[in-house]
Amino acid sequence: MSKGRQVALIRGINVGRAKRVAMADLKLLIEDFGYTEVRTLLNSGNVVFTAPKDAPAQSAARIEKALVLRLNVEARVVVLTAGEVTKVIAENTLLERVDDPSRHLIAVPIERTDLAKLKPLLKERWGDDAFAMGTLAAYLWCATGILGSPLLKAVSRGLKDAVTTRNWATILKLHDLLAAKG
Repeated sequence: MSKGRQVALIRGINVGRAKRVAMADLKLLIEDFGYTEVRTLLNSGNVVFTAPKDAPAQSAARIEKALVLRLNVEARVVVLTAGEVTKVIAENTLLERVDDPSRHLIAVPIERTDLAKLKPLLKERWGDDAFAMGTLAAYLWCATGILGSPLLKAVSRGLKDAVTTRNWATILKLHDLLAAKG
């Protein structure tokens, strides 16, 4: 994976009618920072790019600010490096349970230190659902689906708007995009 490859996970855009952002506009916004190899994935705030100089925290702050100033959209942003996405994948201990990647969520906190707030959930019994934690993300298996999942509700209560989730299939697609050129 090329040096400086990053992915921005933008929380809560294009969900229902709120916070609408065209992916073409998002791509232009990212390119205006001088970032290259910009690619969006789906219509839900996933953008992969190369940031030659900026660390992930700098990229996240720039994107959050530009979303407000240029697109009039307030949204939290977490940025991971290509290596960090690889680590998120490697630390997933729930894969033996996953039979539908759309019900397997990866919860990435905006601030890494906030992940500790989810530790009490490790002690809970979740029935057919399952919860695990890595060093960068939490892993949720929602056996009967994500709508109405008590596990997802508990994670949301614990971190409020300081977390964003992606399903397993999206994480794998982002990993592939990070490895691709152009």
